[in-house]
Amino acid sequence: MGVERVEVIAPKTEGTIPDEFIRSENEQPGITTVRGKVLEVPTIDFSDPDERKLIRQIAEASSNWGMYQIVNHDIPSEAIRNLQAVGKEFFELPLEEKEAYAKPLDSDSIEGYGTKLFKEVSEGNVTKKGWVDHMFNKIWPPSVINYQFWPKNPPSYREANEEYAKHMHKVVEKLFRLLSLGLGLQGQELKKASGGDDLIYLLKINYYPPCPRPDLALGVVAHTDMSIVTILVPNDVQGLQACRDGRWYNVKYIPNALVIHIGDQMEIMSNGKYKAVLHRTTVNKDKTRISWPVFLEPPADHVIGPLPQLVNQENPPKYKTKTYGEYVYCKLNKIPQ
Repeated sequence: MGVERVEVIAPKTEGTIPDEFIRSENEQPGITTVRGKVLEVPTIDFSDPDERKLIRQIAEASSNWGMYQIVNHDIPSEAIRNLQAVGKEFFELPLEEKEAYAKPLDSDSIEGYGTKLFKEVSEGNVTKKGWVDHMFNKIWPPSVINYQFWPKNPPSYREANEEYAKHMHKVVEKLFRLLSLGLGLQGQELKKASGGDDLIYLLKINYYPPCPRPDLALGVVAHTDMSIVTILVPNDVQGLQACRDGRWYNVKYIPNALVIHIGDQMEIMSNGKYKAVLHRTTVNKDKTRISWPVFLEPPADHVIGPLPQLVNQENPPKYKTKTYGEYVYCKLNKIPQ
């Protein structure tokens, strides 16, 4: 197997956790989380008929927060429920069934069932790890889908994921249009610059088993997403935190809302007008937390840089232009961009 899964480690722990999961004091959520306050990131009614107001709200939230929640977004609650049900069922299967979909150790692809993602940080001689197992599947466009990594059990896994992807198209089109207009661009400019119809929807299921010391561990460490935009739905177990003014806050959970994260590529394309959000995930002592982010990404060979329309003498490019594949390689291997 090569990698021990967190779900295997979790039941063996009795009131403590292995050293590799204990974060440094400046990361430990027990020390660094602001208590008694839930961060109410902007909530935006996606069905608002006043488009000017919507453009302003999206642009302000993307510039000042980098994270917001959209409600009344036209993805049926049943489609979200089905997506969550099949993901939960997959992770509750016996380990050997899940390992059939494990990401091969020598694979360049991110797809499949796994545990490790980033190059882990070492402290002393201990390599630090996140308290999470995961599953990656590309769910759009059809040309990039690899059904080898789509579970056959539960039997409705494929149908639920395809249905969710279908409903997400409308949200993606509208969101990119509003983001584009918010930068003073034509409605289609951002989508075109992001790869157009080749834009990839990469679904990740994060599975965070109960942890006896949630004050010491993190599910996913502080990071910004590499994507253009991330659209996430969590289950109802608190865990998402955002960094605001250098402090960590729990983000308010709103049932059936879509949590939007501005990713690194959107920050680059907007030349810093829209800000990628620094966020992390905590874990729970008694309950399993699961989340379903969809990372909207360009193809690996697609070149991303500040959009020429947003660059001039007064506002020179703040970021390098490179292929998305190069960017990902540098970020995963902690090489300066």
